[in-house]
Amino acid sequence: MVAKLIDGKAIAAEVRQAVKARIDERRRKNLRLPGLAVVLVGQDPASEIYVRNKVMACEEAGVISHSYTLSDDTTEAQLLDLIDKLNGDSTIDGILVQFPLPEHINADMVTEHILPDKDVDGFHACNIGRLAQRRPSLRPCTPHGIITLLEHVEETFYGREAVVVGASNIVGRPMNLELLLAGCTVTTCHRFTHHLEEHVARADILVVAVGKPGVVKGEWVKPGATVIDVGINRLENGRLVGDIEFDAACQRAAWITPVPGGVGPMTVATLLQNTLYATEELHS
Repeated sequence: MVAKLIDGKAIAAEVRQAVKARIDERRRKNLRLPGLAVVLVGQDPASEIYVRNKVMACEEAGVISHSYTLSDDTTEAQLLDLIDKLNGDSTIDGILVQFPLPEHINADMVTEHILPDKDVDGFHACNIGRLAQRRPSLRPCTPHGIITLLEHVEETFYGREAVVVGASNIVGRPMNLELLLAGCTVTTCHRFTHHLEEHVARADILVVAVGKPGVVKGEWVKPGATVIDVGINRLENGRLVGDIEFDAACQRAAWITPVPGGVGPMTVATLLQNTLYATEELHS
């Protein structure tokens, strides 16, 4: 078996185009356009690229973006003060603070300071709690984007055995909740899990989000599985790879995401979806 590729770039383009069409309709009706505030603290090169890509995606879709670039020595109090101002700005539907933050700033404090109805990253405890209670509002971007990818390959979900490798607050834990909501039987594996290969081998749907190249061996993949590789790792030779041994996994899986070009584009597309949702459903 040679796996079919799940084209995240193409699917994300469809999502962005759908968002743009709805925003264009709002413009024709003279309705307020969505507004997104993007806050970058410090000069991390990777973060600067991510922010630039998000701002460009906003402009293409018709979302009004507001960028705030703060210096490395910005205090936590100063950042929270800016968030307070954005929370109170009726033209701002979403607030995105780019992580990682400088070490002297408490990331959890910042996340919880953003109003839940402006938390377009979906990281606030209130939004995670709503997802856990099967009443989702603003959903974490990467996990929800993965659900969109799975829907595009007509994944059935109900009764399927899903295994998530990785238990981060950003991907692994909310991914578990998304798959559970979709009707899967879900196992989450983490650094304390014994016999990882046995769990992976059961998975009809496998999602790996660890940030360690080759942590999942291709030979472990169940024949016919749908494989989602969230990891993106740069090797010494400059090549980008995921967390799964891609070539070997392709010989067993039915569907698999490439790295790059798989999950990554969906995160930004889902951010746009969340911003539009906040405008239409939470701030109308």
